[in-house]
Amino acid sequence: MLAPLTHIADATRMAANGSLSHRIRLEGRKDEFRELADAFDTMLARLEAHVAEQRRFAANASHELRTPLAISQTLLDVARNDPNQDTGELVDRLHAVNARAIDLTEALLVLSRADQRSFTREPVDLSLLVEEAVETLLPLAEKRGVSIETSGDITSAIGSQALLLQMTTNLVHNAIVHNLPEQGTVWVTTGVRPETVVLTVENSGEKLSSQLVSTLTEPFQRGTERIRNEHAGVGLGLAIVKSITRVHGGSLTIVPRPAGGLRIVVQLPTPPPHTAKKSGTA
Repeated sequence: MLAPLTHIADATRMAANGSLSHRIRLEGRKDEFRELADAFDTMLARLEAHVAEQRRFAANASHELRTPLAISQTLLDVARNDPNQDTGELVDRLHAVNARAIDLTEALLVLSRADQRSFTREPVDLSLLVEEAVETLLPLAEKRGVSIETSGDITSAIGSQALLLQMTTNLVHNAIVHNLPEQGTVWVTTGVRPETVVLTVENSGEKLSSQLVSTLTEPFQRGTERIRNEHAGVGLGLAIVKSITRVHGGSLTIVPRPAGGLRIVVQLPTPPPHTAKKSGTA
């Protein structure tokens, strides 16, 4: 009778010592002991996946942060060995490298803040956030020959205005940068469905495989090689979107468009009725 408890206790001790790869896999009839063992196995699997994800993220983040530092060191070494080098060019290149390191650090802080759920929830109109994001990114879109079309009514959500604005900006920025070389288009719409509000961002672009699209929310994934330029970002744009969506209790769907480009849909829970009324009168 006590044998199942012994197996569970042994597994608990191994987990406490840092081993997450083992499973109890208790055999026999489905009783309380079996349910407890199965629940423990499920917990171990989730913990193992989470730890592995965190380790990959830490390794990737370390690599990404080390790159600008290594470039800066190389530029300084070259300058020291060549006193006649144009210092203006050196300063410009160091400034660009330093700016990229700052962008990456700030993106990591945003991602950390979202994961920790350390934010105040308040009524937010997604349609207003779309207007703000589009206005901010319009110069970039015009420079790249991309037109932006927006539509939708008042779309009330509940959450952090700062994080939801970051999410919206990242989506629009991603749609602009990952677009056709010229005459591209971005479509941004907001809407209300039963129990959810929806933000949809679509863009023209290259045809993408479902396999590639499935990796785009992983940290430091940048898609195709052609977008590695001054506006390519730090590889955390969609990872941040995924994290912000998750901590707001929402869902994120990314699918390739048959004509090329992406269709990204964010669904967030609608606020309680009394909260929505306050948002409408604000």
